Amino acid sequence: MKLTAENITGVVGIVPSPATPDAERWDAENTVNLDETAKMTEAVVAAGVDILMTTGTFGECATLTWPELQSLVQCVTDTVSGRVPVFAGVTTLNTRDTIYRGRELMRLGADGLFVGRPMWLPLDDNGTVRFYRDLAEAMPGVPLVVYDNPDAFKGKISTEVYRILADIPEVIAAKHVGGPTLEKDLEAVGSNMRILPLEKDWFALAQRYPALARACWSGAVACAPAPIVALGRAILNCDWKRAEELTNQILWAMEPMFPGGDLSRFISYSIPLGHARFRTAGLIDPGPCRPPYLDAPADYMAGSEECGRRWAQLQHRYPVKSVSG
Repeated sequence: MKLTAENITGVVGIVPSPATPDAERWDAENTVNLDETAKMTEAVVAAGVDILMTTGTFGECATLTWPELQSLVQCVTDTVSGRVPVFAGVTTLNTRDTIYRGRELMRLGADGLFVGRPMWLPLDDNGTVRFYRDLAEAMPGVPLVVYDNPDAFKGKISTEVYRILADIPEVIAAKHVGGPTLEKDLEAVGSNMRILPLEKDWFALAQRYPALARACWSGAVACAPAPIVALGRAILNCDWKRAEELTNQILWAMEPMFPGGDLSRFISYSIPLGHARFRTAGLIDPGPCRPPYLDAPADYMAGSEECGRRWAQLQHRYPVKSVSG
């Protein structure tokens, strides 16, 4: 069954790429820890996460070799075994590589692709529309989730571009970072495309737009899937009191993650900070980072480690058996 915007409902969990102990070396090969990847995937699916996406920023799309990316996606799709949709992250530095890799990852069992714009140079509105139209033409019927990260891709996708993308049948959703254009972008695409807010922003958006804000994205499902899944169930059931309570707890967990509350400072070190967060949360062993993104300032790392510990507290508060199913 071809996925559409209507199928994008609940928690869309973006997972990291667990690494082998030697992964930080420049001469390391086959650095995906496949046993840990399978364990992570099973834990997240068993907790009730509705959709998985791989190889975004902290999933190290930029540092995995092509054979490693294939082995990761194969492991995730094999472990999921059709229980939930899997969107494979396939951002590259150009259109042709994105298309080639996208076709190959679909052959490995992905249900769709999670795609950011090439970022060596920024793309203007016309370039952004052309890029996604080219993907749709090259891979007809392949569901695409747009990766809209202004820091990574040198600019925000405009509301007008969202309006155009929503008319491309293959483009069914977008990972949105929030901010002042969130509601305008949601209104612009309507029901043709699912705008995915961050889990911390979902409650407020869903209260205003319950028919449109039917899903969120979360990069913390490999830290603590249980409270995030509980939030999703509360929002989809319009249990606003419960959803507000869970949102406040999630905001508490995320508070130390951004150095000085500054997202841009976090983005500069998001890969090592992500590893620190996953490690101290304790659900998975992320292993070391891959070069060249190996280090972050000590105070930044301390904040991410505290964030992981807070996520662990929430995970223990909401055992999986109470939210799955």
